[in-house]
Amino acid sequence: MNDRSPTATLIADTGRGNEAAILNAALEAFGEKGFNGASMRDVARGAGTSLSNLYNYFPSKSHLLAEVLRRANDELYSRTRTAVEQAGDAAAARLRDAVRAYVGFVVDFQTAALVAISEIRYLDGDERERVVAARDSTQAIFEQIVAAGAGNGEFRTPYPADAARSIVSMCSAVSTWYRPGGRLSRGQLAEQHARYALALVEAPLAGLA
Repeated sequence: MNDRSPTATLIADTGRGNEAAILNAALEAFGEKGFNGASMRDVARGAGTSLSNLYNYFPSKSHLLAEVLRRANDELYSRTRTAVEQAGDAAAARLRDAVRAYVGFVVDFQTAALVAISEIRYLDGDERERVVAARDSTQAIFEQIVAAGAGNGEFRTPYPADAARSIVSMCSAVSTWYRPGGRLSRGQLAEQHARYALALVEAPLAGLA
C-alpha cells in the first residue's frame, strides 16, 4: 500500500464552475472552525469567489455540510467496495482489505473523516436522513462480511452485528488521533487495524497472517 498525503483534495474539479473549490473550502472551514464557527463568508473567501456566487451554488451552510459529507462517504464507499470485490471470496481477506481501505481513506482525508464524526449533529430533516443512509451503506459492507464469516465458520464471534459496528467505529476514530509523521506509515497503520478487526471477530490465526 503506497503512502499518500493526508492533505489530498477530496473533491476533484469536474468542470462545474466553482463547485469543487467551494466544497473543498467548506470542508477546510468546517474542519478548522466547526459548523457553528465557520461562516459562509469564510467559505467564499477560501474558494476565491464572492458570497453572492456561493449562494448560487448552495443556499445554506447545512446544504454545504450535507454535500461535503455525501461526497466524503461516496469516496469511502467506493474505495471499500472496490477493495472487497478484489479480495476474493474468503471473509477474512474481505474484512482485512475493507479495513485497510477505510483506514487509508481516513489518513488521506483526515479532515473529512473528522468532520463526518463531529459535525453531522448539526444536520436534521431530509439532509440528515440522506447522509445517515449513505453512511449506513458503508457500514453495511462490514456487516455483510462479518455475518457471512460468522455463518460459514470463518469467524467465531457470537456477536457479528456488534463486532461489525465496533470495527467501523474503530476505523473512523483514527481521524481523532492520527498525526502525519507518526511512528507508523499509512500502510502500517492500515495493516495494524486490519489485524485488530480480525482479532475482534475471532478469526483463526491463519486469517491474521
